[in-house]
Amino acid sequence: MNSKLTPMNKREAMNEKRRVAEIGLLMYPGSQAALHGLTDLFAVANRIADEHESSQLPILRVSHWCDDGESTQPAQLFDSHPTFDSRMVAVIIPPSLFQLTCEKALNRLAMWIREKHAEGAAVGSVCLGVFLLAQSGLLDQRTATIHRTYAKALEARFPAIRVDADKPIIDDGDIITAAGLMAWADLGLRLVDRLMGPSIAASTAQFLEIKHCDSTQACGSHFSPILTHGDSAVLKVQHWLQRKGAVDVSLSMMAALAGLEARTFLRRFRAATGLRPIQYCQHVRVGKAREMLEFTNGTVDHIAWTVGYLDPGTFRSAFKKVTGITPADYRKRFGAKT
Repeated sequence: MNSKLTPMNKREAMNEKRRVAEIGLLMYPGSQAALHGLTDLFAVANRIADEHESSQLPILRVSHWCDDGESTQPAQLFDSHPTFDSRMVAVIIPPSLFQLTCEKALNRLAMWIREKHAEGAAVGSVCLGVFLLAQSGLLDQRTATIHRTYAKALEARFPAIRVDADKPIIDDGDIITAAGLMAWADLGLRLVDRLMGPSIAASTAQFLEIKHCDSTQACGSHFSPILTHGDSAVLKVQHWLQRKGAVDVSLSMMAALAGLEARTFLRRFRAATGLRPIQYCQHVRVGKAREMLEFTNGTVDHIAWTVGYLDPGTFRSAFKKVTGITPADYRKRFGAKT
């Protein structure tokens, strides 16, 4: 009997070693069919990842969720890998053509979104889906983007949110908002980039013949913090850092927020995130700077100050360390052409 594994058996054996990352797509009254487009996008990414035959690449598990009008939790309508065990790493709120109203169903879904975020899932919204995300309270004191037509309506209904409709996408690590109705592809590729790397994201975009941001391929993925580590004290600090942009923070403030002694906090933070707090803050700040260099015309010195660097020289050094190029070169290559 031939003991050698067939190509199919070899792939099955490899898949058993791969981790599974679940992405929950949320249906709500008025949500658009982008949910199915996202499902296909992640299926393509999975197929491309399979071709690499690498146990390091995760399997993307896609699930669909909808309010059933009865229970406090949404019901699962679809599961791409029903026999797998996984933890939800992201929740996506698709777009709608119509402004959402404060209905009981939306309140129940907003509560579920808060719960998943508290468990470590990143949350993303597309266009008017941001109204449901805003209703969860997770965007309070944060900056979010939306289609320009509805920017004033979002500001009026949720005054605690800083609305910046000039940016097509705002990636805060644990929360991502995308502005346009068709920006679901941008958000989907951003998650593929985050979970599988820029080369898989670029190949997925090429297969689907859609545009993908060149900066992630040339300068590495945007900062993707580990949020599913299970340490609630550290996760609380991470959410706080993302909300503040890691500006005007200190080790003592972080440790106090976590309710831990400084040395214990340092040890647990590094164990959970893989980074020291100072490194983590650096990545958050550089991530903010990348978006500003791509989508605004502010000077490099002003951007340095905005993201928390009092010394522009220190900012330039940190930026080059993370991205491999200077802020000026980054803007020249990837800044929006006006």
